[in-house]
Parts: sequence; structure tokens; C-alpha cells
Amino acid sequence: MEHLWAPWRMEYMNKAIEGKGEDCVLCLSPEKSTDADRMVLYRGRYNFVIMNAFPYNSGHLMVAPFEHTSRISLLSEEARHEHIDIVSRCLDILTKAMQPAGFNVGLNLGRVGGAGIDKHLHCHVVPRWEGDTNFMPVIADTKVINEAVEATFRLLKPHFDSLKEKEK
Repeated sequence: MEHLWAPWRMEYMNKAIEGKGEDCVLCLSPEKSTDADRMVLYRGRYNFVIMNAFPYNSGHLMVAPFEHTSRISLLSEEARHEHIDIVSRCLDILTKAMQPAGFNVGLNLGRVGGAGIDKHLHCHVVPRWEGDTNFMPVIADTKVINEAVEATFRLLKPHFDSLKEKEK
């Protein structure tokens, strides 16, 4: 297997492992002025939507609660319901903006469950297209992402802003 070196990921991984507050990459401050820099697309009452900085595919979103917890059962009923509602809205927005053929949606709970950030619950929403798998992962063990995360953020942000306007 060939290795693709990405040493800048170590800082990200260390913050994810450490866990909480400013050390947790999914903990947001109430201050919204850095949302564009952090690629936060939407803030609900209990949950938010953020672009995955290291996506599996273009349009890879994460829905996370503001509350720093690794367990669904520790969220309030309102937070759990809003979480699923926001995932559903992400599917609608991604369908409208990017026309994927399908989705992978899910939670990786615990380190052994595949969670790269296991201390802060989050749901992955990954759009998929016919032909988005190719020879690169098989031959070169490398995944090709066909669009910059920042470009996808600019594409999706107006859709999430529109959603916020409808809620007013």
C-alpha cells in the first residue's frame, strides 16, 4: 500500500483525541463571526451543520450537537429530534444543489466504531454519485475529491441561509 503523507492532519487528530472545549474541533463558541472560516453552514437551536474538512466525497457534511457529548442518550429529546430533522434538511439541500444519486448517512460511535472524533457526537451526510468510485482507490489506494471544500461551502451556504430565513 502506498502512503499519502498529510502531516497537517496530526494537529487536527490531536485536538479530536483530547476532546473538549477549544481542543474539540466540533465545539463551537456562541460567537458566529468565525462560522465562515470554520465552514459552519447552519446553526439550529441544539445542533449545527459543518463541512467536513477532510471529506470522503464532495459535499460531505457533519451534523453535530452544540453539547459536547459522545452519547445520543445524553441529548435532550428536543436535541435528538432536531438532529434528525437537520439531517433530513441536509439531504434535501444536497439533492437540490448537487443532484447526487444517493447518500451514506450515519454515526460512527466510539473509536472502535470508526469515529475519528469520538468525544463529540456527529452524523455524517455523504452524497454519492454513479461512478464516484474509480480505479484510484483500487490501484493507487487514493481517494480523489473532485471539488475544493471551500467551493462546496460557497455552493451550499445560500441554501442553508434560505432555510434560516424560512424559519423566521
